[in-house]
Amino acid sequence: MEIQRNIMVKGDGDRLTNLPEPILLHILSMLPDGKQVVQTSTLSKQCRFLWKSVPLSLDFPFPKYPYDSNINSKKILAFVASTNRELHYWRSCEKIKAFRVFPHKYRVYLAKDVDFWVHFATKIANVEEFTLKFYWMRYPDYAYKFPQFAYRNTSLRNLVLGNCQLNPTGSVNWSSLVNLSIGDVALPEGVMEKVLSGCPNLECLELDKVGGIRRLEINSVKLKKLIITNYQTEVAEEVVYCLEIFAPYVRHLELLGLCCDEIRFQLRNMASLVTAVLSLSVDFYELEGEKDRLEKECRYFQELLHSVAHVENLELGPWCIECLSILELKGWLFPTSSCKFLKLNAALEQLDYPGICSFLQSLSDLETLVFDWNNHKPRDLLSRYPNEDELSKRFRTHNFNCSLLHLKTIKIINFDGPPLSGNKSVVPLVKFLLKNATVLEKFVIAVKFEGSDVSQDHVKMAQELQSFPRSSPHASVVFPY
Repeated sequence: MEIQRNIMVKGDGDRLTNLPEPILLHILSMLPDGKQVVQTSTLSKQCRFLWKSVPLSLDFPFPKYPYDSNINSKKILAFVASTNRELHYWRSCEKIKAFRVFPHKYRVYLAKDVDFWVHFATKIANVEEFTLKFYWMRYPDYAYKFPQFAYRNTSLRNLVLGNCQLNPTGSVNWSSLVNLSIGDVALPEGVMEKVLSGCPNLECLELDKVGGIRRLEINSVKLKKLIITNYQTEVAEEVVYCLEIFAPYVRHLELLGLCCDEIRFQLRNMASLVTAVLSLSVDFYELEGEKDRLEKECRYFQELLHSVAHVENLELGPWCIECLSILELKGWLFPTSSCKFLKLNAALEQLDYPGICSFLQSLSDLETLVFDWNNHKPRDLLSRYPNEDELSKRFRTHNFNCSLLHLKTIKIINFDGPPLSGNKSVVPLVKFLLKNATVLEKFVIAVKFEGSDVSQDHVKMAQELQSFPRSSPHASVVFPY
């Protein structure tokens, strides 16, 4: 209030530039672009040099069509020259918080320019966040070699590298690093261990299309989150089919993307795991015979399910959901689980129902169940089952009875399927849940629709859902729109 009175009494100038410098700096720091911050220097004498003290984020994305492999050298050189000019200009800024650069692809003749970018980020600006991602790499052996001087830095907190060769000759010192993301690279043996040993405060590690790792051992008590996407097999001329993970203190694990050629993860020690996201797409197409492939894939899912039976939060993708029905048909008993929160990420199909219901019988502590209909990936695992008639018969004659004694909340989100009437993939599941969830408090179906008007089909769907019998006297059925 005192500041406001002083400004009002003064009467000259504008209220913005008469604000105290700390407040002006805070306002300028919220501008989305560094160039906009510089433009404020024309507002007044007070703002003329103020921009230099604002923590800035510099972004240099390659213009248009980043994945087009036909981008010529002239355009790449123009991008490099423009980035270099900008960096020379920004050298006078007192604080650059983040520097993110996304070149199209690497060429050997660009080595000195890219070295300059890395030097600017790690030695001149001492940024907290640095991203260097080459969009496209045709020959991994000719990827950019991350310079040795950059392996020793105490200011970095977030580091994202894509298509960059990592091979430190000495020790690594990224003592302040909290988040590390590495992508599109094959790591020489021992590099991952050396990197992790130099990141004592790392909390999150993300590996996207990274190969060459046979054993990932994480002993840091601070590293809590591990994300592995599209694990690669080849390193030099060798093929690595198995990645063993020892991470006794990691609490959040995500295994995502495509696994083929009989690649598999083996979770050896993840005793502290609380959340597991299994959204893999598995295809052991190198095996001869459809039956052998199916057997191996389902057996692999069994191993994964056993490894995460102790987690409280579990998410499964389409491939996992299909495996549930095949295993149920084979009479496999799902391991007892401690899961309290289950999310199934797939637009469900009719034959998914038996596997889901059977799996729910093993989740005696389940409190929240979410179906996210947003994933419409092609489904082919069940169609490869040798006896489709047996699958259909099992669906028609199944009779699952269980008591979901702790299930209080059920949600179906992003639902864009047909209304309930005649919907063979939803109605049986909804009725099963309402019948067996004895302490249910809320059942929500959130429909995904275009426009602002609610269709009559959705209104009828809400009315039909309200009419289904339920075992919990406290259950309310909610249909938000």
